[in-house]
Amino acid sequence: MTSFFTDRTIDELATDLRSGRTTAAELTRRALESIAGANPRVNAFAHVDTEGALAAAHQADRELGEGLDRGPLHGLPTGIKDMIDVAGLPTTAGSAHLDDGRVARADAACVRRLRQAGAVIVGKTTTHEFAYGPTGDRSVHGPTRNPRDLTRMSGGSSGGSAAAVAAGMVAFALGTDTGGSVRIPAALCGVVGFKPAYGAIPTEGVLPLSRTLDHVGVLAPTVRDCLTVYEALAEPALSEPAPAGPEGTPDTDTGRIGWLTEEAPAAGDPRVAATVRRALETAVGAVPDAVWSQAQAAREAFSAIQSTEAVEVHAQRMEHAPGLYDEEVLRRLQTAAGTTPERYAAAFDTRKAVARPVGELFDRHDVLALPTVPITAPLLGARELGAAGRGTPVRDALLSLTSPWNLLGLPAFSIPVGSVDGLPVALQLVCRPGDEARVAAIAYALSR
Repeated sequence: MTSFFTDRTIDELATDLRSGRTTAAELTRRALESIAGANPRVNAFAHVDTEGALAAAHQADRELGEGLDRGPLHGLPTGIKDMIDVAGLPTTAGSAHLDDGRVARADAACVRRLRQAGAVIVGKTTTHEFAYGPTGDRSVHGPTRNPRDLTRMSGGSSGGSAAAVAAGMVAFALGTDTGGSVRIPAALCGVVGFKPAYGAIPTEGVLPLSRTLDHVGVLAPTVRDCLTVYEALAEPALSEPAPAGPEGTPDTDTGRIGWLTEEAPAAGDPRVAATVRRALETAVGAVPDAVWSQAQAAREAFSAIQSTEAVEVHAQRMEHAPGLYDEEVLRRLQTAAGTTPERYAAAFDTRKAVARPVGELFDRHDVLALPTVPITAPLLGARELGAAGRGTPVRDALLSLTSPWNLLGLPAFSIPVGSVDGLPVALQLVCRPGDEARVAAIAYALSR
């Protein structure tokens, strides 16, 4: 399933806009037409603001005509995950708890920055209820379907943003990522997802899930698109344009890459890891192993922190209106409520302990590489991997390779690099804050 924005980069759209080959109003109309055509099947948008989007697009055109150019995002249509406040639009978080007609009074900080950059907001994208799930199929708005195969899940929780980009509905989209919620759907839907370093993009005006782990992230067709959006959203001291080589091509210094391995790998389809590593080594040459023995400890610490902090957010709703939750989400919250204060406190000690060997890996490698998820997109409603995965819950498999980087707050990208059984698979690249340009160089090598 493709539409106008599929495979069109932000740079290409910006060039067309400034050359007069198109206008912001025309781009926005194309986005709205794409949504009208594809959304009934994909369910990527929970709310569409046709009137507001067209008004913003006409304003963007007037500003360009008057010589006011706000940058590469000026006039480009985008979708905002329905966990993030957009003034005048509802923030339902995919839940009956908030699906009552109320609208946000003010923009979230990241939305304000997008408007300052001239982007045109066309609506709110679907989310797994309260962003508490990586499958993207539990929401008051219904399941979000994968544009690559409508019988498959989009992944979550930012499934609507990933599906909207994959189906060509918008030029880029914003999501949130607490344990992989940008990168997981990006991987399953075949687009790029970027979770910046913790705190790099402000979370003011974003409904919380876990204060220690929540990030705002970007989904777009390319890594450089994600970094272009990031430059508009991040604190100035944290965001610098990726250096360019001759004639505007990215810097080609990929640095030292290590293939992250575990002593006891998470359950999954071995063909996924083989396909991802082969794609990387075809692009950059042989990549040595980087062994990390603390991955499972990191996952367990992540779970303790997320569980405790999610219950803190939802305690009153769970007590006073449990029936308004999706049954599966409520069961997860009830299970999470069993996390002891001692386990929560110990998780922060574990975080410090697992950070040290990761720092040592970064002494030897500039970028760590691994699959984003160890499986392809499961069928809608699937909850176990089956015999090949030893009965592993789908949720655990989807989160297994992404959640450690939320615990550690490191930048992480998901980049599509091929397919297995016709479904997208993705490479995850993790770096230290400030080394995002290395990832852009690797992505450039992958695309040649």
